[in-house]
Amino acid sequence: MLIKDALNSAISALTASQVGSPRLNAETLLMFTLGRDRAYLFAHPEHELTSQEKINYQEAIAQRAMGIPTQYITGHQEFWGMDLIVSPAVLIPRPETEHVIEAALTLSPGAGSRIVDVGTGSGCMALALAKELPHAEIYATDISPAAIEIARANAARHGLAPRIHFHQTDLLRGFDPAAFDVVVSNPPYVGESEEDHVQLEVRKYEPRNAVFAGPTGLEVIERLIPQAHAILKPGGFLIMEMSATIAEYVKRLLADWSDVRVVNDLQGIPRVAVAVKAR
Repeated sequence: MLIKDALNSAISALTASQVGSPRLNAETLLMFTLGRDRAYLFAHPEHELTSQEKINYQEAIAQRAMGIPTQYITGHQEFWGMDLIVSPAVLIPRPETEHVIEAALTLSPGAGSRIVDVGTGSGCMALALAKELPHAEIYATDISPAAIEIARANAARHGLAPRIHFHQTDLLRGFDPAAFDVVVSNPPYVGESEEDHVQLEVRKYEPRNAVFAGPTGLEVIERLIPQAHAILKPGGFLIMEMSATIAEYVKRLLADWSDVRVVNDLQGIPRVAVAVKAR
């Protein structure tokens, strides 16, 4: 089977299964199968796949047609310019979460600042902050031992393992009071009542406890805010990803904080809450 034929067949199969962006998915999975970049696919349409490559590609396309996310098939996802290992044990990092990093960097944390990423998952935010803030002290927590293992692996791959302290714990349990300058988090914030509005592949394949917080979507955030307040120094910052559905409720939960503001994403949707612990 030639590259051009393999792609056309895969695009047809994914289209028939109503997979979004079928060409992009077909190309990504073929690049993964062949270990080649997109330029190679375009430059060598007459390249013939080996029997094993054909089998591997067809298996990958069949998995994607079932709804398994491409990132879980390839085991990789890009975030903040870094290639990260991902598995069904962790939420797939998304571009929207980069707004949390941008908000943190606008604070210009000084040398020796202590920052903790709560619910680190793949480690994407902790790694991005360690990459951008070489003189900061970075901590990362997750309740899942499997997630911590993946986050550690990602830190090692990018040479950041010595910079990040990983802790398996529930949110911020076990941390000293008034010890940190910044808390960042992409907590579960989808309500179970919204489940029908969430993409099927997210509901079916991504870790449920990383997506759904409980009936309202506020259950984890309601616990995180007071814990963050306790471990932050006066004047410290809390930066959280959220959805437009709960934005007004989150602002009410931050009523005792100072300088509360909401950052919109590129579509103008409320995406990040920023608040300061009163001095």
